[in-house]
Amino acid sequence: MPDHSHITLNDREDPVLLAWPTQGNAGGFIQFDKAAEWRAFVDSLAIDTRIPEIVRAKYARAQTLYLLGWVDFSVVKAGELAALIAFELAMMDRYGGRISKSKRSFAALLKYMVDSDGLTDAQIPMVVRCGGSAVGQLIGETHPTLAERRNALAHGDPFDGVPTGGLLELVRDLINFAYRHYIAEAQFLQAAPLSTPGIELAAWHGDL
Repeated sequence: MPDHSHITLNDREDPVLLAWPTQGNAGGFIQFDKAAEWRAFVDSLAIDTRIPEIVRAKYARAQTLYLLGWVDFSVVKAGELAALIAFELAMMDRYGGRISKSKRSFAALLKYMVDSDGLTDAQIPMVVRCGGSAVGQLIGETHPTLAERRNALAHGDPFDGVPTGGLLELVRDLINFAYRHYIAEAQFLQAAPLSTPGIELAAWHGDL
């Protein structure tokens, strides 16, 4: 979990009302009355700690920007761009080598995640918890897609518009899905007895 203890947030007179999926309601809202509530919410959206540090660092930047949204709500939009940048890096790491360089766009990587790596709405915890569907935003059936959102933020003004409900949580779930085998191997190696000969080499080659 990123350390945001150096960032001081004071309670504000008006609460923050955020469009965000809630239990059984994909179109829900969450209200935050205290700075501590907002901080706990942002911290709860961290990706798995076993994911490579370079991805975690970029994703943590998105969390930092969301956190600062308590002071200036427009900063949340910049946090969305940072989250999608971290997500694209994760997609390149996990799937980039499986797609020819000439076709390796963010949109192609997202579609690969569904078509070839088997992602379904049933494997996205936020969708399971709240309902709705997210896969269409990856394969181009629902607009704006995640790739279109990234492009609009990157090539326009990332501070314009209202925050997209649930974006950081969705990106968190999708990054965790993409690294699920990597996470499982890391967990296995942590649990394996150190005296077992050859176990790390076998896990590295995918033989376990």
